[in-house]
Amino acid sequence: MTRNLAGISGVVAGAGALAVTELAAGVLPGGRSPFLAVGDAAIRLTPGPVVRFAIDTFASANRLVLFLAMGAVLLLLALWIGTAAARRPLIGDLGICAVGALGVVAGLADPLLPSGTAIAAPVLGAATGIVLLRRLLLASGQTAALAPDGQEPPPGQVTEYPTDPFRSRRTFLRLAAAGAGGAAIAATTGRTLQLRTRADEVRRATSLPAPENPVRPVPASSRLEVPGLSPLVTPNDEFYRIDTALGVPRIDPEGHVLRITGMVDTPFELDYEELLAEADTEAYVTLSCVSNEVGGDLVGHARWQGIPLGRLLERAGVQADATQIVGRSVDGWTSGFPVEAAFDGRDALVAVGMNGEPLPERHGFPVRLVIAGLYGYVSDTKWLSEIELTTFEAHDAYWIPRGWSEEGPIKTQSRIDVPGAGSSLSAGASAIAGVAWADERGVSAVEVQVDDGPWQPTELSDELSSSSWRQWHLTWEATSGEHTLRARAFDADGVPQTDTLRPPAPDGATGHHTLQVRVS
Repeated sequence: MTRNLAGISGVVAGAGALAVTELAAGVLPGGRSPFLAVGDAAIRLTPGPVVRFAIDTFASANRLVLFLAMGAVLLLLALWIGTAAARRPLIGDLGICAVGALGVVAGLADPLLPSGTAIAAPVLGAATGIVLLRRLLLASGQTAALAPDGQEPPPGQVTEYPTDPFRSRRTFLRLAAAGAGGAAIAATTGRTLQLRTRADEVRRATSLPAPENPVRPVPASSRLEVPGLSPLVTPNDEFYRIDTALGVPRIDPEGHVLRITGMVDTPFELDYEELLAEADTEAYVTLSCVSNEVGGDLVGHARWQGIPLGRLLERAGVQADATQIVGRSVDGWTSGFPVEAAFDGRDALVAVGMNGEPLPERHGFPVRLVIAGLYGYVSDTKWLSEIELTTFEAHDAYWIPRGWSEEGPIKTQSRIDVPGAGSSLSAGASAIAGVAWADERGVSAVEVQVDDGPWQPTELSDELSSSSWRQWHLTWEATSGEHTLRARAFDADGVPQTDTLRPPAPDGATGHHTLQVRVS
């Protein structure tokens, strides 16, 4: 036998341990994987610049990258454990126990994972891994601890015992295949059980109340029909998602309450039924991530339904010294923005609905904050559990110690959707079109420049609200050759977006969206 069989033994045993952990997490209360808890802990402990690099580089794919990185680490660790256990079985046992202990520690620190599940699931997984590893090494003929005479060979020496009926390549391959297949079935079953939560059942059965303060129907003049142009309202399943939660928190709304606390005269709380009953207001609001590059897609526009934040704060009685509103998520993430944002007339909602349906789980079900004019990192808390009134001196929101600005007003931006960068066009009339936003100030104009020519005004869709993005369009008589296209927007006061190129950190990217096309 070769050392490869020991490594395979470690990988199969590791897969079995992880699969049983996932299965146990699906069966036990909580419906959340300790593997996700480890990932979330890694995110919390990662230095801010590294997290910022990951989001800037991979955008919405950053979770996939983290999953792949964690998988690679586990694979290498499993290979090492299997090889080491062939010489010293105790090392294999301790290695698997150490990984299980890491899952327990991360699970106990996870506010979304019940402590019983946080302990039991990794322990069951580790026990499975130890048994499976010993059995595989026995079948492979690579384990020293099971020698017929009970004696271990000198360190570094691996001995085979071909006369042992349990030791054969065929037996090993059968056992390894069975272990891998069982792991796949257990992991799939576990993930399925974790996803089938009561939260999903309640959400599907929930209907939003008819709002007393609905938005007006969208007039035809507020939409431009240009192929490839972003829709006026972003569908829920196309709306960007950027947050620090590795797995979407799955909250049973029947046991969930939103608390209003801190520097208020009368703290109180609302359960989900009360939130629905008071959700009488709709608003169109454009949300944007501070990590959005110029021309990027980390921005979307939706119809939100909820309770005006100012109304809830008036009921609580905000104390005069309070300067900051902190939104706290069920997973401990926090945002923070000025108290004035709840009372200055902008759209500021404690939202329960998105585009006519209860919030999707990935967008904050059962309740979240939606604050017009501010980047999400300082305002738009998803899976909201608490609204705390405090001061900026007393609390730093999640991203502030990680290098982002304390205040995050959304900058005026425009994006070219049509044509795409690097497109090949035919000479003649061609459409240049896109969207522009300047929450909550509103957009008054968009202009396009071709090469070094003059800035040309575009056709704008009618404004739906000052917090809505606007579509724009220009018919361009394209001529043969390589061309550079630029766009710039003006806010309601006529102030143009700056042409100064700056990266997203620390308070949002700036510059004109610029791209090249070829015309033939």
